Amino acid sequence: MSIYGIMTYIIKARLGKMKKMLSFEKIKTVLLDMDGTILDKYYDDYFWEVYVPQKYAEKENISFEQAQKILFSMYKAEEGTLNWTDIDFWAGKTGLDIFKLKQEVAHLINPHPDAEDFLKIVNSNGKSVYLVTNAHNRVVQFKMNVTGFDKYFHGTFTSFDIGYPKERPEFWEVLKEIIFFDPEHTIFVDDTEEVLHIARASGIKIPVLRAISSSHSLPKISEKFITIKSFQEILKI
Repeated sequence: MSIYGIMTYIIKARLGKMKKMLSFEKIKTVLLDMDGTILDKYYDDYFWEVYVPQKYAEKENISFEQAQKILFSMYKAEEGTLNWTDIDFWAGKTGLDIFKLKQEVAHLINPHPDAEDFLKIVNSNGKSVYLVTNAHNRVVQFKMNVTGFDKYFHGTFTSFDIGYPKERPEFWEVLKEIIFFDPEHTIFVDDTEEVLHIARASGIKIPVLRAISSSHSLPKISEKFITIKSFQEILKI
């Protein structure tokens, strides 16, 4: 069986379990990650892995490979912290205008093909929909301006608003104090298993993994979480 065949089998099994837990009509609150979940993560992957190293190599007069090695080591050191997505922090570390560079490749910002239809449907069904992301506030606003998706959310909460990244339980505790949601009737979709683990431990009843975060990557397979390739799978439960 191919990886796609295995993926389909696992997803059907996970969806079968989700149907026993709740129906779409009973979901009251929808929490959605941004990059990789509603937006194609290729933009971010290309930006940090290719575009920034190119500009850093030019600035430092070193090879692209050397720049990648230096930057990837910097990135790794900040994983799971607020610095990880802080464009001002990285501007200071690299000497580059990170936000300006992000604007230069804005043509690569694309929603996942099924994202807008899903957002329209959950809004028309009277559900509360919130964007919860580690992205920097200026980057969130920039991407919302490009996509026009801000109109679909009842609120947006970044790790910079909360004071902790989503990988920390404190993020979810603070979020609960800001907005009321019934964990038993809440679904949270993210493309990172580590975040889903913390969300579930913090009381989120239905954490769901977005299998395809980038149009240039293979689907993820999770043994721990309900996994969806398309938002349509949620609408069918």
